[in-house]
Amino acid sequence: MADRAYASLKVLDQCRKLSDPITFISRLRLDAALYEPAPPRRPGQIGRPRLKGGRLPNLSAVAQNPATAWEPTKIANWYGSPERVVEIASAKAVWYSTGLFAVRVRWVLIHDPEGGFKTQALLCTDLDADPEEIVRWFMMRWQLEVTFQEMRRHLGFETQRQCSELAIRRTTPALLGLFSIVTLFANQRMRRSMQAIRKAAWYRKSRPTFADALALVRKELWAQEEQTFCGLPSATETVKVLRAFVERLTDAVCYAA
Repeated sequence: MADRAYASLKVLDQCRKLSDPITFISRLRLDAALYEPAPPRRPGQIGRPRLKGGRLPNLSAVAQNPATAWEPTKIANWYGSPERVVEIASAKAVWYSTGLFAVRVRWVLIHDPEGGFKTQALLCTDLDADPEEIVRWFMMRWQLEVTFQEMRRHLGFETQRQCSELAIRRTTPALLGLFSIVTLFANQRMRRSMQAIRKAAWYRKSRPTFADALALVRKELWAQEEQTFCGLPSATETVKVLRAFVERLTDAVCYAA
């Protein structure tokens, strides 16, 4: 699942040619060049096989066509809303661009009868997939995008300065694994107490963010060193700690920031 920036014929062609093909779902331009499947070759016909058939109308024209059959569909958890009714139209076609590949896709048009958003189109490389299911799958991409955003902001994802592709292949999965470890550790800890959620007067939240999870994990790890953060004496405002520990703590905080 990816946004329109990744809707590339080269990517789709590579995904379908894998030994275990990947089903790709993405946005599709309303003016994408769609065609009918190539007609079967006649016996004795010479020349290169055709890649496509006749040109189909643009999806923008399909959306405005009064003859288009729209199917009302209820979609749960629509971008924060409990439920939303949208209209869906779908069909199969060949997406082709001169000099590139011809890829068979199932396109899905999504129309809002209330006019809350403009008509948009999706594509799916699984021709037998249910259009309603395609819409639900595509909505799941928002969680992936937020995950990548949080990883970039807090863990330095996509900011590594390596010169070799092999190094990138090592560090990227390591950061993804680190994100999972932090999330799982914090989830286990927060089940016992939700006091780790930091709140501000101008921003209320009922669930912790990854910043809260990361802060909790740091605090738990730092507290294991001589139990410094597990509780200070109530009779005094000062506590003596080893200089070496303070230096290590300062160094860890600087690198974490």
